[in-house]
Amino acid sequence: MSEERRHAPWPELVATVLLALATVATAWASYQAREWTGEQAQNYSRANTNRLESTRQTGTANQLTSIDIATFIQWVNATAQKDSALATFYEKRFRPEFKPAFNAWLATRPLVNSSAPPSPFAMPDYRLAATAEADRLERNAASFSSAAAVANAHANDYVAAVVLFASALFFAGISTKLASRGPQLAILAMGCALFLGTTVWLATQPMA
Repeated sequence: MSEERRHAPWPELVATVLLALATVATAWASYQAREWTGEQAQNYSRANTNRLESTRQTGTANQLTSIDIATFIQWVNATAQKDSALATFYEKRFRPEFKPAFNAWLATRPLVNSSAPPSPFAMPDYRLAATAEADRLERNAASFSSAAAVANAHANDYVAAVVLFASALFFAGISTKLASRGPQLAILAMGCALFLGTTVWLATQPMA
C-alpha cells in the first residue's frame, strides 16, 4: 500500500501536464481554423469580384465588336456599290483596335483571293483590350477560387485537430478520476498518444 502511494502522484502529474498542453493546443488549433476560414472567405470574395469585373469587360468587348461589325458592313456595302467616298468615310471611322486587323485582311486581297480569310474578324490581328482584360480577370478568379479551396481544406484539418485535442483533454481528465492503476494508465496512455499524434500531424500543416 505504501509503495502504491509512493508512486501514485506521477500519473496525476502526467495528466495535469497533458491537460495544460492539450488546452493550449486546442486554443491554438481553433485560432488557426478561424484564420484559415477567414482566408477562405477573402479568396472567395476576391474571386467573385474578379468574375464580376470579367463579365463587365466581356460585355464591353461584345459591344465594341458589334460596333466594328456594323461599321465594317457599311464599308462592304459602300465598296460593293463602288462608292469610294462613302467607303473612305466609314474606313476613317474604324476603331483603332479594328484597323490593324482590317489592314491585314486587305493585304490578303480578299476580293480576288478565294483562300483569304472571310473577314477581318477572322484575323489574329483582331484583338480587343477588353477581351484580354476579361481573360486575365477570369484567370485571377480561378486562382483565388483554388486558394479558397486550399484554405478550406486547411481549416477543416485544424477543426479536426481541435476535436482530437479535445479528446486528449477528455482522456486526461477521466484518468484522474479512476482509482484503479491499470485502467488509469491505459486511458492516460491513449490521451498522450492522441495528443502526440495530433501534434506531429499538425507540424506538417501550414499556418495561416
